[in-house]
Amino acid sequence: MLKRFIIIRYGEIGIKSPKVRIRFEKKLISNIKNSINGKVIREPGRIYLYPSDMEESLQLLSKIFGIVSFSPTVVTETNENTIKDTINVYLEELIEKGEFSPDKSFAVRCRRTGNHEFTSQEMGGLCGSVVVELTGAPVDLTNPEFELFVEIRDDKTYIFHQKIPGPGGLPVGTQGKVISLVSGGIDSPVATYLMLKRGCSVTIVNFNNHPYTSGSSEKILKIHKKLQEYSSGSPLKLYQVNYGDFLKKCKEEAPERMTCVLCKSGMYQIAGEIAKKEKALAIVDGSSMGQVASQTLPNILATRHSATIPILSPLIGLDKVEISKIGKKIGTFPISILPDSGCSAAPRHPETHAELERVLQTQEEIEMTSELKKVLSTLSEIHNE
Repeated sequence: MLKRFIIIRYGEIGIKSPKVRIRFEKKLISNIKNSINGKVIREPGRIYLYPSDMEESLQLLSKIFGIVSFSPTVVTETNENTIKDTINVYLEELIEKGEFSPDKSFAVRCRRTGNHEFTSQEMGGLCGSVVVELTGAPVDLTNPEFELFVEIRDDKTYIFHQKIPGPGGLPVGTQGKVISLVSGGIDSPVATYLMLKRGCSVTIVNFNNHPYTSGSSEKILKIHKKLQEYSSGSPLKLYQVNYGDFLKKCKEEAPERMTCVLCKSGMYQIAGEIAKKEKALAIVDGSSMGQVASQTLPNILATRHSATIPILSPLIGLDKVEISKIGKKIGTFPISILPDSGCSAAPRHPETHAELERVLQTQEEIEMTSELKKVLSTLSEIHNE
């Protein structure tokens, strides 16, 4: 019976300094263990996973950041007879499952490290002859329909035929914590995903704009649950504040066209206060240059002026088509486009060229600091079932 496990490969981690690399490897292993039941072994440049459930593990690995690819693998001793026997059994199983057939062209890709009595080319030729003898399949080294990989490491030989892409990036939890402003729209969930991919731990903050929106948390809970799939090893907290009274104050006591500017500025200031509580180092939002009124350059300057920590906008140079494509890939897009009431607080003709001096003056006139303290008093953590 073939001994099966999974080879896990990482990319960026491998170019870090030795001290940082070890720390990142350990965090990646911790994140894997957090999602998958099984034994994990670390060797230079590779992680070996012996899972209790192979199929489930393959699905989960595709959502753990830091992994660039992985392969279901069998292992045998490094000698010609055992390698030939293992390839025979391995191919017979693939043929039985319909994953390989004699009418497919093939190539053997052989690599080795260590001291052996044969070269990689010689072993590749030997393995190729086993495939031909068993199946009669034609060899095509340039553009094969099927590839058999043979990796020889000292006294062990690893055999596999798949290199499944991982999500890449850095292990979640290696780059500090951020506060991500997430709505029920398309953009902010994608921005959150990209920060998880860059290794950040994320705390989500949602602003409930009732009565200017429906007030339902159903959509944000679904988005949160989907994003949790990519946050292995780091809790993805979800906070919500009631923002409707503040918007009412803006609409009644400030120039109506400034509502969106004041709204966004208030969000950043509240996120800054939550960041102190969470020991977060930055705020994240889904801004895309010029996409909506609050995302013109003058408005970006005006809304971020009062922020106390950096604001990161990973989507700033992307358009809606590009953002939607990522959303579809990660599974948030179908949730984001579910029907909702939209925000009725937005004016018909919003300010697009806000003057910073005028914005700061208006904030004083509506006593924004004290109003935001009231908003913060409504802060609550939502637990997704």
